[in-house]
Amino acid sequence: MKDQNTFFKRLSALKDLPTLPHILLKLIEACNRDDKDLNEIGEMISKDPALSAKMLKLVNSAFFGLPRKVDLISDAVVLVGTGGIKNLAICACVYEVFPGLPKNSTFNLKQFWWHSLRCAFLAKHMASTQGSCRPDEAFLAALLHDIGKVLLWVNFNRTYSALLEQCGDHTDLQLAGEARMGATHAEVGAWLLERWSLESSIVDCVRYHHEQPDRIEHAFAMVQIVHVANLLCQESADEINGGLAAAYRLLSMDTTRCRELIAKSDEEALDVANSLDIDVASAQIVTPAPDEKDDAAHDRLRREIQQLSLTMGILEGFLGAEDQNEILKCMADGLRLLFDIQRSIFFLLDEKRDALVGYVPNQAGTYARHSRFAVSMKMSGSILIGALAQTCARDSFSVESKSALTIIDEQIIRLLGGKGMFCFPLIVHNEPVGVLAVSIESEDLPLILEKTRLMRLITQKGAAALRTEKIRRRELQMVQAKRIDASIDLARRIVHEVNNPLGVIKNYIKVIEMKATEAGLALDELRIINDEVSRVGRLLQKLTSFSRRETPIDAVADLNALLSDILALVREGMLSKSKIDLRTALDPNLPPVAAHPDGLKQVFINLIKNAAAAMAEKGGRIEIQTRHISAPLGTKSTSRGGGENGHVEVVVRDDGPGIEPTVRETLFDPYISTKKGEHSGLGLSVVHNIIKSFQGTIACDSAPGKGTTFTIELPVKPLH
Repeated sequence: MKDQNTFFKRLSALKDLPTLPHILLKLIEACNRDDKDLNEIGEMISKDPALSAKMLKLVNSAFFGLPRKVDLISDAVVLVGTGGIKNLAICACVYEVFPGLPKNSTFNLKQFWWHSLRCAFLAKHMASTQGSCRPDEAFLAALLHDIGKVLLWVNFNRTYSALLEQCGDHTDLQLAGEARMGATHAEVGAWLLERWSLESSIVDCVRYHHEQPDRIEHAFAMVQIVHVANLLCQESADEINGGLAAAYRLLSMDTTRCRELIAKSDEEALDVANSLDIDVASAQIVTPAPDEKDDAAHDRLRREIQQLSLTMGILEGFLGAEDQNEILKCMADGLRLLFDIQRSIFFLLDEKRDALVGYVPNQAGTYARHSRFAVSMKMSGSILIGALAQTCARDSFSVESKSALTIIDEQIIRLLGGKGMFCFPLIVHNEPVGVLAVSIESEDLPLILEKTRLMRLITQKGAAALRTEKIRRRELQMVQAKRIDASIDLARRIVHEVNNPLGVIKNYIKVIEMKATEAGLALDELRIINDEVSRVGRLLQKLTSFSRRETPIDAVADLNALLSDILALVREGMLSKSKIDLRTALDPNLPPVAAHPDGLKQVFINLIKNAAAAMAEKGGRIEIQTRHISAPLGTKSTSRGGGENGHVEVVVRDDGPGIEPTVRETLFDPYISTKKGEHSGLGLSVVHNIIKSFQGTIACDSAPGKGTTFTIELPVKPLH
């Protein structure tokens, strides 16, 4: 150990030690952040002209095979994804780390880079297959696993050249000779990466990649993957066979799968090397000229690589999506990019209606809910319902005859604008989320069926993202309810504590006033003090207004009649001179609800007023819808039928500027307001508390630039 310490001290004193480019350190850090910003990453790359040029050259190469030329780094980042961008930047930057290397026949630099690139891509694919570590970290560790060789060659050229010439291709002899110099190339590489402040998990892969198999068995997964990848990318048949045995023992990966990944990695390594001007031409393994069958297989492999590379960027998009609309848009963009599917409709499961409800994009690209495109789960003959029930894809061309299609299937096909449709179920952990319906022609079906596996990957990840978003919204409603309860208790305590001293003060003012009158003193100051104390009392009344719980005993309200009166009032008043279009869609068979009319008036006037205020400058549209749902409020069952059961849903929707996510999460909290001036911020808290007092629920769905939708559910007044 003493000799090794001396060796590293000597190495540290050298003046030409390579340093990792500053931009790469910042880029790796930005790509690894949980809240990664694609715009920030794009701007970072754009500041380095050489790196930008390499990136654009690679994105526009045959490796990705994009249908159009990409001219902007920002577009390249979106298409490739942060994982791919980081790997490509590492390749480009690390290749430039060692400028002006001395030429020597004993160290083939081209062969070194060819082995490193092959190993990096192979490790990445193994990591993706295993799912035990991050593929981008495995890529970086494998790319740098032999970097210690370059450091020894640069700084101890004569000694190291003699060692390589003496040992030839015998790895054991080479490692023993390096140890006699002071440290093996694995130890030197790990030392350098520690100076570069890379993650310890990456450093360990470099340090242990030549360890004995029995020790590697007791290492973390990424160390095992880099160890196996290094063996499989050697030129020696013995080492490759050892790598195949290690792959089976450590990773449970058979020979056929290993050779598939090696071929795939070689293809990617060559494409990336050529695009980034990394010279590996003379280092490639010579193979016999392929025949036409080989050419076809080569093209098929290239297409698969292109699709998988694009898929990585699409899947990363799901992670950054903030709401349901962005998830649907990300899925549709992926289908368009990978399968050239231009028209799609998402049918998401509405558990209350026991139906699939359509979400169709509007001119702004927003996926809006259309209740008229609802398919009942009882329509078992529909292709959509069949795909969800059987958990497998179905298409309209595979039915026995056109007459076998249900009318609703024919309507959806016409809505999609094609000759047929392909339906893919959206399911997460055996829980149905919905169905994706896409427009296809009969000649497109074989290609779609060929790509079913890739489409399943996109739809599964999209369905998982939709499910997660739904759970997040449900939990947010629970948190808001708890916040309201806590605020109610706090307000009551404050009012109780403050009212007592206020009463005492007013009594003493009255006593002083009586004494002052007897003494013939002026009373103006006392009057002012008394008025101010009274004003404090009124403020307290306002403070507690949101915490009053209405208990409507036998209260009943005709929602349609009540809304009609309110709408007539606001049209004549607050909307008479505005550019706001107020529309309604009221269910004519709406049963009465168990709620007090006065409280409901306060709720709807507040919501309409807020929507009108948000659209005061540019105008817009407010839509109010009512409908009766047979399921009791808070349940999924629809077994109970009849007008006297279930609950009523009221939707108040506007196409205004929307609400920021940070504000939306605390929207129903008391004393939270985005308005300016002397507004108390109690409006929506009052609305929430009134609806809650009627045993109902209220939820808000909004995003900047996408309008705001409030959904209120109230129990139906039961008949006695």
